[in-house]
Amino acid sequence: MNESAESFVKLVLAVGQHDADYVDAYFGPQEWRDAVSGENSSLDQIRARATDLAQQLEQVVPLPGDAIAVNRHVNLSRTLDSLIARVDYLSGVRMSFDQESQALFDAVAPTYAAEHFQTILDRLDRALPGQEPLIERYEAFKSDFLIPPDRLDAVFQAAIEACRTRTVQFIELPAEESFVVEYVTDKSWSGYNWYQGDYHSLIQVNTDLPIYIDRALDLACHEGYPGHHVYNVLLEKNLLRQRGWAEYSVYPLFSPRSLISEGTANYGIEVAFPTAERIPLDTEVLFPLAGLDPERAAEYYEISELFQQLSYAGNEAARRYVDGEIDGEEAVDWLVTYAMMPPARARQRLAFIEQYRSYVINYNLGKDLVRDHIERLGGSADEPELRWQLFTDLLSNPYLPSQLR
Repeated sequence: MNESAESFVKLVLAVGQHDADYVDAYFGPQEWRDAVSGENSSLDQIRARATDLAQQLEQVVPLPGDAIAVNRHVNLSRTLDSLIARVDYLSGVRMSFDQESQALFDAVAPTYAAEHFQTILDRLDRALPGQEPLIERYEAFKSDFLIPPDRLDAVFQAAIEACRTRTVQFIELPAEESFVVEYVTDKSWSGYNWYQGDYHSLIQVNTDLPIYIDRALDLACHEGYPGHHVYNVLLEKNLLRQRGWAEYSVYPLFSPRSLISEGTANYGIEVAFPTAERIPLDTEVLFPLAGLDPERAAEYYEISELFQQLSYAGNEAARRYVDGEIDGEEAVDWLVTYAMMPPARARQRLAFIEQYRSYVINYNLGKDLVRDHIERLGGSADEPELRWQLFTDLLSNPYLPSQLR
């Protein structure tokens, strides 16, 4: 398996020479990267080598009795399949949105008609009474909860500290783990964790569009603690360093790992700060730091939780756009109408869809699969210690999305 793992890492690096988004992180031997760069393999050559490696893996029999080793074999084989699918896409092969998400991320998101979202919009309409169009009322409501740019870093740093304090109560992290925060513009995403290896991350926050108070804690949890930073730290610690599994020195973005990564990062917000515990943090710390009225925190989250039920509307826009059922302007219109995004944010989301395609399912479907898996095993809000234990297990071991069902 170790030789196969090394071959897999080099294949991922080779795909990265053709796809700038594919290698999300690499912290393995520099000589491997240099060797791949010197080969300058074509997509056809990469696919042929990947197919040969897949056939070799079929002949490998993991040691019985080691469930994690069995999961390693299954995970590596499935991730190799996703690599081949990505190579096919780069070579011009096109699949439907659902076929692509299954091939790359080992999952297919549910389909919802416009009527599903309209029902939620009707509830929002009643919660935000007025004569103006609903999206204008919603934007006017949110404007009272905008973080002023000159207060953003203070609010975000406080949110990070709160997330880390909560996380280390339940997860033991290496003493040397750390990350730095940068504020950037001109990106299709709102935040990104660039894992550097050696338990260190670079977290970038996009300030192109307004940042509302809930995003501070959401981003701090999602990108940092107990989200992407902790996920990558634990995989490096437990699988790469302790077990010597080389495949965890590289992170292929378009792979099943991303659904686990995004799903745990989004569910991690709820694990770390259920609403009942989040509101006190907001009223006592984050709202005052942002210069906002802490008395309105509960009201804000009541509306926000209703708005979050529209999250799958973004999937529908992506599905219809990727499948050629609608064009870019129609996708923007759909996002404005059913995802309640103002036009500027809808265009940013379209740019994300154009760049990452079916990746969008990893956020909401990933969260739902992770939550369902943990709660099915007893990790409810009423059992926080068990929930943290099950959550940590997902962060620390080789799981596939299909294994969460």
